[in-house]
Amino acid sequence: MKEFDKIFVTWRKGVGQDRCAIGVLEKNNLGKHTFQYLPVAIKMENDGFKPYTEFQDLNTIYNGNVAETFGQRLMRPNRADVSSFYSFWDVDISKIDDKFYLLGKTQGLVPTDNFEFLADYIPFKGLSFVTELAGLSSNRLERGSLIVNDILRFEKQYDNAFDSNAIKVFKDSLFIGYIKKYHNGFFWKSGVEDLVLKVKALEQNGVIKKVFVEVAM
Repeated sequence: MKEFDKIFVTWRKGVGQDRCAIGVLEKNNLGKHTFQYLPVAIKMENDGFKPYTEFQDLNTIYNGNVAETFGQRLMRPNRADVSSFYSFWDVDISKIDDKFYLLGKTQGLVPTDNFEFLADYIPFKGLSFVTELAGLSSNRLERGSLIVNDILRFEKQYDNAFDSNAIKVFKDSLFIGYIKKYHNGFFWKSGVEDLVLKVKALEQNGVIKKVFVEVAM
């Protein structure tokens, strides 16, 4: 089953700043890839955004080897820890040669820039993916408030003035944070009311700094 055919290429100025989709990477039914910037990318230049090195023209629709170019961000397959990396991100190992798929599943994160590749997931029974919660820097949850494998719940926030797709996440009555922007649109799609949210991993010192959540149907 196809998990997604579109990836939002997002950028933010830094940790705690708002994410913005500056482009879209797509795969058509023939397996061809295209990438194009969204009009907002021009405005984001005022906030420090710079076009991707290999895709400098904000008005061009790029095709050809775009997935391979972005795929340079991916973990090298000969690394000793690649199997645990794939397992963490719920990667189907039968698809590890598909760079488009790997970018969407692992978000294409690298420490040298602020781009993220957030898949527009298609609901179907058996789908699972991993996302990181947003809003923890302002919420400042005490260490130990969560543990790995905790089951969480979500609520649609209809009155959020900043994000019309906002999804709040709780452990029982304790507010944890928000589903990451652009992944949160999945929760508004038809047929996803019975999702299971489970804590996959945590980063914490005195407070919880990062929460990775597995979303499963």
